[in-house]
Amino acid sequence: MLRLAFIYSLKPNKACFEHFILSHNSGGADMDDIKAGVDDIFRSEVREGMRIDWDVPIEMNDGVVLRANVYRPDDSGKYPVIMSYGPYGKDLHFEELYKTCWDLMCQNHPDVPAGSTNIHQAWEVADPEKWVPKGYALVRVDSRGAGRSPGYLEVFARRETLDFAECIEWGGVQSWSNGKVGLSGISYYAINQWMVAAEQPKHLAAICPWEGSADYYREGSYHGGIYSTFAKHWYDMQILQIQHGYGDRGYTSRANGELAAGPVTLSEDELVNNRFDLHATLIAHQLDDEFYAERYIDFSKIEVPILSCSNWGGAPLHPRGNFNGFMHSASDEKYLEVHGLEHWSLYYTDYGNDIQWRFFDKYLKGDDTGWSDQPRVSLNVRHPGEKFVLRDEEDWPLPRTDWTKYFLVPEGQVLSKTPSTEKAEMSYKSMGDGLTFVSSPVETETEICGPMAVKLFVSSDTKDADIFVILRVFQPDLKEVTFRGALDPHTPVASGWLRASHRKIDPDKSEKWAPYHTHDEIEELLPGEVYELDVEIHATGIVVPEGYRFALSIRGCDYVYPGEPNTGLSNMKNTFTGVGPFLHDDPVNRPMEVFDNSVTLHADEENSPYVLLPIIPPK
Repeated sequence: MLRLAFIYSLKPNKACFEHFILSHNSGGADMDDIKAGVDDIFRSEVREGMRIDWDVPIEMNDGVVLRANVYRPDDSGKYPVIMSYGPYGKDLHFEELYKTCWDLMCQNHPDVPAGSTNIHQAWEVADPEKWVPKGYALVRVDSRGAGRSPGYLEVFARRETLDFAECIEWGGVQSWSNGKVGLSGISYYAINQWMVAAEQPKHLAAICPWEGSADYYREGSYHGGIYSTFAKHWYDMQILQIQHGYGDRGYTSRANGELAAGPVTLSEDELVNNRFDLHATLIAHQLDDEFYAERYIDFSKIEVPILSCSNWGGAPLHPRGNFNGFMHSASDEKYLEVHGLEHWSLYYTDYGNDIQWRFFDKYLKGDDTGWSDQPRVSLNVRHPGEKFVLRDEEDWPLPRTDWTKYFLVPEGQVLSKTPSTEKAEMSYKSMGDGLTFVSSPVETETEICGPMAVKLFVSSDTKDADIFVILRVFQPDLKEVTFRGALDPHTPVASGWLRASHRKIDPDKSEKWAPYHTHDEIEELLPGEVYELDVEIHATGIVVPEGYRFALSIRGCDYVYPGEPNTGLSNMKNTFTGVGPFLHDDPVNRPMEVFDNSVTLHADEENSPYVLLPIIPPK
């Protein structure tokens, strides 16, 4: 098979193209294997049972040419398009940066590698060897400034969203396309689905955001106003090594032998000048300001069919977006699926492929035979021991939810349905274990499923305080029950965060079970003064067995699993101690003179702190 160097500046006319074919055909290449593009020549070949067009150029309205791979049936048919657009490298094999993730997935889910050579597997996008035989054309686009696509790299920028919309319109008019484009992918490839769907490109027919956040401030950068260092480490580990121009410093594609981060190798200065500084930018924008407004998602403009797939253990990054996207999008045809286990695995399994195929068959092919009985909400209900029971529901939050207040009673540090009438003050050092309030053993199996909120009355001995709240479950012997979360194998049931100076609420956007903080101004505390705080706990689901207890911990720093830490993943910098990579330990955002403080929880007859839990009665 002929291998070509891609020359981005080439603008072939017909004579030039014919000369190129003749001068490069002496090696025996089939004439059909050379294709003319907008500004270049790209290579096409048949292998692994499909036709693959490598590095197909897609020209944007400002002249920048993005690069895409197209995987499709080798015939003259017209097929629905499944597209992904993002910065992880369309030609970078899954195992290159994500070896531990791949090994864990294949070990726990042997159906993932089965039935495929896996040579085209890439991080968080569909395997074409499983999708093309189902009658789909897969298109993977390297986003601007990443992989094989040149340009300025700025993640989740408005320019990226507009590029994505142009790519969708391009995919809808190709000779091999039936005119309908669906979007599929995990995380980054899910987040930008929400963003581009709000642009309403006419060829977009359906989206499946699999574990994708939808609020760049509250989920991707600041949790309750507290900066998460995940963003910086993610950028360093997963983005910079695939920036366009990283070239021969980086990886070579296992599938086509080309450099995954572009055919040119730029100097370090050139790379730095061709990207924005994510960490410095986020630190400079500590409030929900114009930077985040550019990345705001207007759910009222999302009208295409949606299959929103969430993970119980994915907080604080993705689940809130999947739930809110489902609840608030304007689409008349929207569905919610919730699962557990690793962030990346279920998408690739037979279970994940099946639900997506049935969904896209309906909305891209018009074949309703596999989707007609799909419930509006499908929950893999979680039990201790990584046990899941699939159950159909009508809506989210579940309509039959019994919203129940459990009061934080100082006497004995218990959770009770009856508030204390005694005035009490309980202090803790913010960098310690904090306070934990524990329920009595549940008399019957009890399901907690949905979003939650905590009401607190606190004072600080400094001008601010960071509040971390954790919903926990304990066995009868008081050993904690944790779960294989999306990333950390020792994840607690649920968590919430709030910086006290960000306590301002927007009542119009708030629910009793979901306080919405504006994060548009800082209201410092007067030391010793008592302030009312409403803390959002990201939604979760857990069935608490008879005899077990649930508890709420309040502390001033990240939850720490009481057992041995986990070594983490190859694409992450830190070991995992219960919160995975979602640490809140940046010294600039959390100066010790302010946040290494003493916090006091107050309770009296009129102001009783509580946690609002979604208790689910049996059907």
